[in-house]
Amino acid sequence: MRVMTSRPLSLSTALKIAPFALALLAAGPAQAQREDQGLQLGCANDYFRLCAGVDPNSKDAETCMDRNRARLSPECKAAIGDYDRRTGGKSQK
Repeated sequence: MRVMTSRPLSLSTALKIAPFALALLAAGPAQAQREDQGLQLGCANDYFRLCAGVDPNSKDAETCMDRNRARLSPECKAAIGDYDRRTGGKSQK
């Protein structure tokens, strides 16, 4: 059995993988919002009413919901507020 030991990343290796790590971090918050059960339950009706033709897993879904923020139901607005309190986010504009 071969035992692998870990070594610290060299600077050149870290610089090579940094753009990929940043891309993952940038995508992370949006993905987390889409997967949040509170947002799904609170905003599903608004999504279908306001953004029915938009892929729910796309950036266009976020854009659509942002564009229609003034038309969101009280339930959806409350779910967004709850999400922001739990995550320290600033979803509300």
